[in-house]
Amino acid sequence: MTTPALADVPVRSTLALTRRWVTLLSPLSFSGRTLWLAWLGPDGRQSPVLAPVEDIPIEADRHLAVGLLDVHAELARSIPGDDVHLAMALARPGGSVPTEDDDEWAGAFHDVLDSALDGTWSLHLAAGGRVESLVAAPSFFVRVGRATAPGVEDGLR
Repeated sequence: MTTPALADVPVRSTLALTRRWVTLLSPLSFSGRTLWLAWLGPDGRQSPVLAPVEDIPIEADRHLAVGLLDVHAELARSIPGDDVHLAMALARPGGSVPTEDDDEWAGAFHDVLDSALDGTWSLHLAAGGRVESLVAAPSFFVRVGRATAPGVEDGLR
């Protein structure tokens, strides 16, 4: 039996995405602040692109969040389908409990990304040897489940 490449295994839930981040970011020890970006297609499969944005400031930067829209638009064009999910993980030193600064980053992303990406983004925190979801995207995973359910390609649904 062979093990499929990580990019060939669909991510179908927030828990599965959390586990994917654990795999991608291990070992879970960070000396600086990095925002990791990954993209999931409508079938839940991950793009081979994994992009770090290094030296993220402690305080939320709305301009950085706006810049992510351009990066997302460019990369999403290379993924078949219209429903491309921007998965982000904020990796930082320190404890695993979300801080006020982490919450401010989540708020900045909500302000910029919610209307632009229509619920197709998520944010995880990687710190203190753990990865936790800060902003989930359950509607995206419902759509992935529908798109990948048995019988869909056969017209049985």
